[in-house]
Amino acid sequence: MSRSRATATGFVAVLLWALLALFTVGSAPTPPLLLNTLCFALGGTLGLIWAARTGALPNLRKIPLKVYVFGTLGLFGYHALYFSALRLAPAAEAGLIAYLWPLLIVVLSGLLPGERLRAGHLIGALIGFSGAALIIMGGSDGFSPQYALGYGLAFLCALTWSSYSVLSRLVGTAPTATVAVFCLATAALSLPLHLMFEQTVWPQSALAWASVAGLGLGPVGLAFFVWDIGVKQGDIQLLGTSSYAAPLLSTLVLVGAGVAAPSYTLLWAAILITGGAVAAARASLR
Repeated sequence: MSRSRATATGFVAVLLWALLALFTVGSAPTPPLLLNTLCFALGGTLGLIWAARTGALPNLRKIPLKVYVFGTLGLFGYHALYFSALRLAPAAEAGLIAYLWPLLIVVLSGLLPGERLRAGHLIGALIGFSGAALIIMGGSDGFSPQYALGYGLAFLCALTWSSYSVLSRLVGTAPTATVAVFCLATAALSLPLHLMFEQTVWPQSALAWASVAGLGLGPVGLAFFVWDIGVKQGDIQLLGTSSYAAPLLSTLVLVGAGVAAPSYTLLWAAILITGGAVAAARASLR
């Protein structure tokens, strides 16, 4: 696969992740670790079926254990933090902070062999972080301490996924089919932790079950396979900067669905976080 095609394939994940916040809200009040279990069990099972049909299944036995541990911790950590953040803070605001990961990918990727961090990347980072700061400070309403934990988890979520994506380049020899094992292992890890720390609350309606299915099929399913191809074979900095479309798309979806109320604070935060891509993308394209 060519570098440009792999980059375009990876961007499909960004479009799917624009639905992540909406489906997460729709799955309430299912607790985060149980939601992890349900979604990744579905996504991993479908991935395993795909691996079997394409003949990639036998190759999975040759993969070192450290690769499976790395992938599982990345998927488990990101989504446990993300689902928790959206349960503890307003979905649109927490989602925008979590979508700092494209910016962090660009910054962290400068540490990879063969990559270069330019001034434009840092300028884009400052613009994006100013949008996150606007959310945390609450705009004209001031800082909202009741949402502090949710916002903090959202930032850790962004840091987790950006680190996972950048470090994936260092384990680039692992085939994409390993993502199916990552998903199933994430579900297996989430279930006992759910039983120990959470009260079991199943989805309460057909809409909630549909949201869980939507998560498992798209943002927590197919998205990881196409993203894996993009970060390993494509232009990781261009992919990271183009991913700035995700926070804007996600916010528009939430507002359009009536989950989030439009506001100037939300508007400016989305513009700043998304707009950070302009300087960063120009630097990558040069």
